[in-house]
Amino acid sequence: MKRLQVIKSSFTTVAGRPLLLAAGLSGALALGAQAQTQPGRGRARGTIQDAEIEIVKDRVNTLPEATRNFEKIRLAPPPKPTRQVTYTYPDFRLPATRLNPSVQVLTVAQEELEPLTGNYVKLGLGNYGSVYGRAHLHSTRNEQYSYGLDVRHNSSTSGPVDGKNSGASLTSATATGEYYTGSTALGAALDVARDTYHFYGYDRSKLADVPDADNIRQSFTRFGARAYARNRAPDAALQYEVGLGYKYFGDRFDVSENNLLLNAKAGYALSETSRITLDAQGSFISDKQPAITRTRNFFQATPAYELTGKTGLSLTLGATLGYSSDALYGTGKGMINPAVRVGYAVVPEKFQLYAGLGGAIQRVTRYDLSQENPWLAPGQTLADTHAGPTVYAGFTSTPVSGLELAARATLGRSRNLYFYRNSVADTSKFDLVYDSTTINVVNVHAEALYSASEKVRIGFKADYNHYGVKSLTQAYGRPAFLGTLYGTYNVFDKLLLGASLYYYSANYGVGYVSGATLPVPAPRTAVDRQTNSLIDLSLRADYRITPKFSIFAQGNNLTNRHYQRYLNYQSQGINVLGGVTYSF
Repeated sequence: MKRLQVIKSSFTTVAGRPLLLAAGLSGALALGAQAQTQPGRGRARGTIQDAEIEIVKDRVNTLPEATRNFEKIRLAPPPKPTRQVTYTYPDFRLPATRLNPSVQVLTVAQEELEPLTGNYVKLGLGNYGSVYGRAHLHSTRNEQYSYGLDVRHNSSTSGPVDGKNSGASLTSATATGEYYTGSTALGAALDVARDTYHFYGYDRSKLADVPDADNIRQSFTRFGARAYARNRAPDAALQYEVGLGYKYFGDRFDVSENNLLLNAKAGYALSETSRITLDAQGSFISDKQPAITRTRNFFQATPAYELTGKTGLSLTLGATLGYSSDALYGTGKGMINPAVRVGYAVVPEKFQLYAGLGGAIQRVTRYDLSQENPWLAPGQTLADTHAGPTVYAGFTSTPVSGLELAARATLGRSRNLYFYRNSVADTSKFDLVYDSTTINVVNVHAEALYSASEKVRIGFKADYNHYGVKSLTQAYGRPAFLGTLYGTYNVFDKLLLGASLYYYSANYGVGYVSGATLPVPAPRTAVDRQTNSLIDLSLRADYRITPKFSIFAQGNNLTNRHYQRYLNYQSQGINVLGGVTYSF
């Protein structure tokens, strides 16, 4: 007789369980025997043998004692993102002769993490003999290095006054590169530019003949180079960027400027809510004119302590220490201003208020002025602007998804703020003039941006400026109000439409009236003259034919207003530009 042994563990001690197990086994054997004796069920599959069942109770399975943790599991909350609203608006500075169209490469139907080539070539033609070209070349996505080259050309053989006498040409090239090693990025940049303009703001009624274009030509050569190192580890306690640069400027009248540049930015985190920062710049200029050489030195640094509280309150305490060797109208060479800012998030990530007290020395160079007003007369005396103390207050807000708002009011006092006034020797050129005293400067700024699902984008930006000039009769060359409204609409995946509207209020220049010539010629008398307001409407369209080819068209100054950004220099009328873009 065979023996079937069943071992019962200690955890099966409920009464009645062994009897149920025995009964179950007996039932199963009985059913098996009955199945074998039923006719018509096929041949027998086996025989039932006698068996004895023995239940053993004395075996106990033991398990190791488990450690029980009575403390609740605590999950750390996800870090709260610090959302910084970034506003991207076109610059207010309109090109002097509408030579800088804001046509952008077609970017509809973008997809993230596509192979980054960043390479395209654009070519366009327009009226006034306009030629527009741009080549943008960039390396693919790489963890060790990046480099790029941007070449631009924009020219018009003729303009609004006497054909080629008002033509202009702008050509520039920019090369950039970065190399990544560990948590450090080493970079360099190189800029080269060559611009040509003409002094066409002459009074034709007072000239016997039309001037020759070459005799009124002005040309600028600009060159810049910079090398820098920065930290690229966002979680590092020390964040820094240091750079060394050089800029050269030269014009057709043997005026040149050599500028050695230094800059350093650093921030060290003392804790999760506080850090110390430093922002410093240095500029050392050798300014050369025929028979005159002048040295202009500048240095400025702002050390500060920043605190960000958990209640939405932020505080910055610091000071700006500046030095400029320019001493025009008795202005001191040194300047110290507070750098204090208080911010409060009324509704986190929705509505923030801020206010502060500041001021700084603003560096003024020929390199920059030649891009702002290309019709400056040779031999101008430059001086850095001392702005401060300055009080400001404002807010930023994102009330609903896709809408960003910002506003700011500033009240300050300024010395050596430059203005553009027509030269008494030649009204087609401009002199830099300064108020001999400290003046009040008021600025009210507002901007808004709305974007919806990459389909619609509308932006607005406006500035009101008041210059409390005293020794000058007007704030020459500086309009009181500047505004722009722009928008883009992605009609479908291949067509992108855009529009922009600029408005500048009227500003002032100077005309001169000759006095009596007998018996002794009297000096010319200056008469303030007001320009008309500037209204410029532009429309553009980009249509993508294939993933690599697209065409574009743009119309500027569609209201056909011959406005004058500066007195005596009227703009082109309606001008159109069209061309193709090849991406690779």
